[in-house]
Amino acid sequence: MDIIIVGSGRVGRTIADHMNNEGHSITIIDEDVHALEKLSDTQNIMTIEGNGATLSVLKEANVSTCDLLIAVTATDELNLYTCLIAKNAGVKRTIARVRNPLYTKDLPFVKDDLKLSLAINPELLCSRELTRMLKFPGVESMASFARGHIDMIKIKVDEKSPLADKKIVQSSHMFKDGVRFCTVERDGECYIPNGDFVIKAGDLISFIAPSKAAAKLLKSLGIVSNRGRSVLLLGGSRIAFYLAKDLSEAGISVKIIDNDKERCLELSEALDDALIIYGDAMDQDLLLSEGIEHVDAIVTMMNTDEENLVSSLYAKQVNPKAKVITEIGNLKISNVFENLPLDTMFNPKRIAGENIMRYVRAMHNSRDSEFESVHPIADSKAEALEFRVLKDNLATGISLSGLDLKDDLQIACISRQGKMIIPKGSDTIEVGDIVIVITKHKGLTDLEDILR
Repeated sequence: MDIIIVGSGRVGRTIADHMNNEGHSITIIDEDVHALEKLSDTQNIMTIEGNGATLSVLKEANVSTCDLLIAVTATDELNLYTCLIAKNAGVKRTIARVRNPLYTKDLPFVKDDLKLSLAINPELLCSRELTRMLKFPGVESMASFARGHIDMIKIKVDEKSPLADKKIVQSSHMFKDGVRFCTVERDGECYIPNGDFVIKAGDLISFIAPSKAAAKLLKSLGIVSNRGRSVLLLGGSRIAFYLAKDLSEAGISVKIIDNDKERCLELSEALDDALIIYGDAMDQDLLLSEGIEHVDAIVTMMNTDEENLVSSLYAKQVNPKAKVITEIGNLKISNVFENLPLDTMFNPKRIAGENIMRYVRAMHNSRDSEFESVHPIADSKAEALEFRVLKDNLATGISLSGLDLKDDLQIACISRQGKMIIPKGSDTIEVGDIVIVITKHKGLTDLEDILR
């Protein structure tokens, strides 16, 4: 596909990197010539210096024959205007990053008038993911498939876990509701395990289970699944606003500490049920006086990675039972922190990029199967892909044992009429099924792509 990206900030660079790796033709437009030079030196993409909201620059990028334009500058209004100009100039589809909560609320009323295909709010998407994590404090991450009927859950195995030092096949008797182990992350590597794979303490394991059985399953593994009653947010960012709103509506006590007085006033006016505290979130005395030792969860999302890391390490030291979630803005160095005693790290740019990539892949749908979602695993070393089977194809009607599947790929689950099936070799894929595939291969957009 021919794709134009307007804006070469972190989101733009992240999206360009993903799409370039999947073989799309990428053009990035920005007025920052130094940022463009750096991009062209490191990636095989075309760059154009100029204002992406002007028709002349868009024409230089051949917008009329382009499949997709993505506007991810720092300004919402500029992104929306760019998409409108590009659509009138002939681009097939447009995506805009829109971060202002007021605009996000109003967009459904004007989306068609703006000729906008998709609006992405990284902070709102991030808040929703964090809310899921805080609902299950013992979980590293959680993603939903099959329209909410199936969950993929990632946990860390400790020495006391009933899974430790056992082959996967030896643990199957524990899970009456049906579970499929999908990936194991160990020492920077990601494995798609078979039944003989031995799980070790310290492993990060991802598995698929019915959503209605998630809480019961986690309890059987000794993992706390009760929603936290109190959460402390360090930093008053947009993510903090959305998250505080979601948590307060769920009946959870929320405190926000921020050192910007004007921002504190804005938050106190917008959030009726959250306690806003003006102060330095790096001040240990302040944190202790606000009860950091006793809260159920702490989320650090201040201005720099260094602040977030230091405050998260301190929080874990004074309150080791709390769920501590850390924002890391620099994706390139995130693996450096994997061995630190931190619970969970998140990156809003990555989340935005993943949602845009899901949309792009959906544009590649064949007539036989529809690509519905993608969930990256282990820093994108593997992916969980969801397909809906629309009609018979080369993968349907044949026993799974008879399919010539690619290496490093597993059919993890089949959802048929709302019922979850953990597939065996004798099972088949049928029209109407939702199929979840775990793979290390990149760029799969059709169910038939799982075959050699």
